Amino acid sequence: MRKHWHIDRRTCLKGIGAALALPLLETMGWADPPRGTAFKAPVRLGFVYHNFGVIMSDFWPDAKTFPAVLPKSLEPLRLVIDQCLVLDGLDNLDHGPFPGAAHGLELSTWLTATLPDANKRGQINIAPSADQIAARQIGAYTALPSLEIGTHYNGGTYISQEMLSGKYFNTASFRTATEPLPVETNPGNVYRRLFSSRQSTPLKRGGPAVDVGQFAGQGAGTDEQSLDRSMLDLVLEGARELRTQVSLDDQHCLDDYLDSVRSLEKRVAAIERQQAEAAKAKTAKGGAATQAKHSELIEVQIPSGPVKWSEHVRVMGDLMVLAFQADLTRVCTLLPSGQDQGINFPELGFTDAHHAMSHHDRDQEKIDKVAKIDRFHLEQFAYILGRMRSLREGPGTLLDNSIIMWGSGLQDGATHGNKRIPTILAGRGGGTVRTGRMIPKVNGTTGDLLTAILARAGVTVEKPIGNGTKLMPDLS
Repeated sequence: MRKHWHIDRRTCLKGIGAALALPLLETMGWADPPRGTAFKAPVRLGFVYHNFGVIMSDFWPDAKTFPAVLPKSLEPLRLVIDQCLVLDGLDNLDHGPFPGAAHGLELSTWLTATLPDANKRGQINIAPSADQIAARQIGAYTALPSLEIGTHYNGGTYISQEMLSGKYFNTASFRTATEPLPVETNPGNVYRRLFSSRQSTPLKRGGPAVDVGQFAGQGAGTDEQSLDRSMLDLVLEGARELRTQVSLDDQHCLDDYLDSVRSLEKRVAAIERQQAEAAKAKTAKGGAATQAKHSELIEVQIPSGPVKWSEHVRVMGDLMVLAFQADLTRVCTLLPSGQDQGINFPELGFTDAHHAMSHHDRDQEKIDKVAKIDRFHLEQFAYILGRMRSLREGPGTLLDNSIIMWGSGLQDGATHGNKRIPTILAGRGGGTVRTGRMIPKVNGTTGDLLTAILARAGVTVEKPIGNGTKLMPDLS
């Protein structure tokens, strides 16, 4: 039975046209737990993509010395490596009837573990992705079933590979076999969505039950609104009232939470202004930029601007963390860069396009640059994990109650190999994933891994995902 001093987990701070969900406080519960059972937070699922594979010599650790010794690309994870599980030997699908479609398939097969229908190449026809399978079930417990976010425009027109629809380059998320989901790249739109998202129908309470014991040996407003008028200001009156109802520890937690949201709001507004200024400048110059032809892949509409890529990724990562912390969603997919020629990294001191350099032809200068890009991506991933680990939730942290999968659908960009794809799981999944180690030879397929991840969040499937045949047994 709920104690008299408990306030409802779905309590929100509300203002005119805005509502801010709250993190877990001492005086809250996710639901009324069965008598004699302890509090159990839900498991959040995050999927963070890295395109064009990695420079393998700089990425893969030596299993004998891991985690004490980390290769160059993994060094940014040093402070959170105890929260990570590195999976070596995981093979993605053979491209079969699509030998020349490496980039159309690396992203679209990553969460589906399925090849497109070879008889319907010009249409989207693949399979529901793992994130959307999860959203269909655990999305009933949150205001947003899922979030699909990124930093780069994904609506460009592509010359297809193997006559496949160019839309296979745009997203990793498919609600159904024929319905790809767009990726939101404007942090302001995501922020407003988190403040205003409320379903008209009552949400289910709590979440699906997960039998932790089965994993033996576990380790422990409107879019037109402007951010110029702070949405947080609209709900602060409710915060002052709530402070009188909670414990001293909860008051500190609430203050820290509102401070972090205020800081995030300012960063979101700054990026939104930069994006608007860049769009205005581009229009003044006569429209969108175009690229030179490339034999494999062309993206002909790439909005760009002065927004630093690393800050854009971190803001999007913080929005994901906020959505998880406030239980607005339990499923999020983050694509930090675009599946095209247009991504470059001037922050690293060079402006060569990532994809072009990934075809390095053993040129050491290009290899070194791609390795720096790999490391740079993992620096942003480490930042997100660090934020999640810093947030207390019940007896553990937000990261303890999450599974965040980082990886690519290709082994490396030079050979377009799809064997031994780079994959890292972070977070302990509520005690169902044993981290701080490396599996030098995984036992299973990408479909087995995705099926096992979903099971740890309480998601049931009629059959394993894509090419899977079982729950991957090595995670616990």
